[in-house]
Amino acid sequence: MHLCCGCDNERVIILAATPIGNLGDASRRLVEALTNAEVIASEDTRTTIHLMRALGIDNRPRLIPLHEHNESEKAAQIVELARDTDVLVLSDAGMPAISDPGFPLVAAAAAAGVTVTALPGPSAVLTALAVSGLPTDRFSFEGFLPRKGRVAYFRALAREERTMVFFESPNRLPAALTDLATALGDDRRAVVCRELTKMYEEIVRGTAAELAAKFKDGARGEICLVVEGAAPATSDLPTAVAYVLSLVADGARLKEAATEVAEQTGLSKRELYEAALRSK
Repeated sequence: MHLCCGCDNERVIILAATPIGNLGDASRRLVEALTNAEVIASEDTRTTIHLMRALGIDNRPRLIPLHEHNESEKAAQIVELARDTDVLVLSDAGMPAISDPGFPLVAAAAAAGVTVTALPGPSAVLTALAVSGLPTDRFSFEGFLPRKGRVAYFRALAREERTMVFFESPNRLPAALTDLATALGDDRRAVVCRELTKMYEEIVRGTAAELAAKFKDGARGEICLVVEGAAPATSDLPTAVAYVLSLVADGARLKEAATEVAEQTGLSKRELYEAALRSK
């Protein structure tokens, strides 16, 4: 197998995107690579065997497990293998190295001067972004949400103006949406994308508060959470103070309201607090 566009004698590491749900999304290039591969490094070799069988491929390559617990130590071995033969790299779904094993391997290959190429294909991140209905011109991928400290984590992103994409487990989704509403406000728009490309695909749009209520009992399947970015920062103090006072009128404490608006606008929390006090 040789899929690189460089020298015929050059061996490469090939990152190959696999279907994220629908088997029909397997590309012709992926099928060709799996058919001809001599060595495959994969997140779960059982998943790779199942994929090959489902695609009707009877090739029996050498399979090397490459997962989060061993990828650092396996990287050097795979890089050395790639000096003599092409190595196909797979994650369980989507593109390797994107919140999946692969990054340490790519870094090691780059340092060793071994060529890395990719077979593009399905991506949960881009699929969720595309169907979200939120701005797509600028976005950030934030990976998996932390298990703890999500309110502080979201607040650190309060001034991020780009659309944000996160991964989350279905059992932690209710708490994550509640924390999102707490940190960024009930009205922050978001989209829960569930089971993308699969039979029971579901795209649910709404505010953070609406989604928290919708999924209060949890969800099933693979989850992507897409969150609207913050409004562009403004230095208009009177407008910002009016916003502080509106939050206070809705029941927030003045100090908390000033803190929230400061995070969203970039204005001084103390200046907002004192200006709001004078306006009361």
